[in-house]
Amino acid sequence: MKELDLLKKDWKKTATNFEQVSEKEIYAMLHKNSSSVVKWILIISILEVSLWTVLGFSFNADEYFSKLHRPEVVLLIKGLTYLNYFVVLIFIYLFYKNYQKISAISSTKKLMKDILKTRNTVQYYVWYNLGMIVFSLIIGIMIAFTYNPEMVELRDKLTMNPKALSITILLVLVVILVFFVAFWAFYRLLYGFLLRRLLTNYNELKKIDF
Repeated sequence: MKELDLLKKDWKKTATNFEQVSEKEIYAMLHKNSSSVVKWILIISILEVSLWTVLGFSFNADEYFSKLHRPEVVLLIKGLTYLNYFVVLIFIYLFYKNYQKISAISSTKKLMKDILKTRNTVQYYVWYNLGMIVFSLIIGIMIAFTYNPEMVELRDKLTMNPKALSITILLVLVVILVFFVAFWAFYRLLYGFLLRRLLTNYNELKKIDF
């Protein structure tokens, strides 16, 4: 935003009859910058989904499912997976629509409204993903302990030892918390910078009065 700061300084030195031109120049710069930010949000979200998809295919799910001997559990897992992809694709579609709206020429108020809408959509997307990560970990651990034959011996030992069971539950909660914090930091790094740039643009637009 160095260019914007220089333009604003020059604006203050300009005569009153050129003030409207400078306002339009600032608006054009903010409009272009906001459109670029939203485009990167769209690109990053697509790359993110592609990464998780590749990692998912690298995991031999069929071999793991065959150990469970529970078709209804396998169906539940696959159903949740498809549902998650469906929701994520909806968010990506919303990012694309937001990019289209912001890229189009609009008034200052319309641009400000679209910026806020985009920021809210990204925040909902991040919190949805964090919620799904925690939910998936809990479901995955419960299924593993309940239906995986390799866990039978451990499950029996924990059942016979309440203290060990309490410690195990505590460790599981700690692991889930660590994953939550790690992914929260990941998403903050991934989208936080872009959201801050949008917020800066929004605050600059508030100062413009057409």
